[in-house]
Amino acid sequence: MANEKIILGIDPGTTIMGFGLIKVVGKKMEFIQMNELLLQKYSDPYTKLKLIFERTIELIDTYHPDEIAIEAPFFGKNVQSMLKLGRAQGVAMAAGLSRQIPITEYLPKKIKMAITGNGNASKEQVAKMLQSVLGLKTLPKNLDATDGLAAAVCHFYNEGRVEVGKSYSGWGSFVKQNSPPTPKGGVKNSLQVNLRKNKK
Repeated sequence: MANEKIILGIDPGTTIMGFGLIKVVGKKMEFIQMNELLLQKYSDPYTKLKLIFERTIELIDTYHPDEIAIEAPFFGKNVQSMLKLGRAQGVAMAAGLSRQIPITEYLPKKIKMAITGNGNASKEQVAKMLQSVLGLKTLPKNLDATDGLAAAVCHFYNEGRVEVGKSYSGWGSFVKQNSPPTPKGGVKNSLQVNLRKNKK
């Protein structure tokens, strides 16, 4: 029997969170579903984060994905937007990590490149390519759902490749990969060296 697994792709956002699911059977992928979580009507940023967490948990508990692919926030000029996106991404990741599901981050350019062969492709080009590859009858009005689906498909295409993006298998892995490096020789040694210098 061919290996089967389900990949959940997420395009995090505090206005719209797009998501899509695919089933991988051997070396073929099948479309399961895509949708979006609309958050425009909520003014409180913490309510939005709570809803992102709850919806991600609901998707996990309903579809039991084996892996999660998530679009990493791009570095833009607007710091406030970056912070909001980072929070949305972090909350979605926390939901996955709380269920012990491996997570891989992909930069937007990497996802576009995997789907269309062009890292600067538009949302529409990505959506049209997904429609063709997965045999989708219609496309959603907002293309955040297809962006989420694109993350899942990108993960499928990158399977088995080294250095596909940052991957986390659980909280321990996440903390380890995102902690600042310890100074050479550890913290204690560096303090002792400084104290000796001060005495001279």
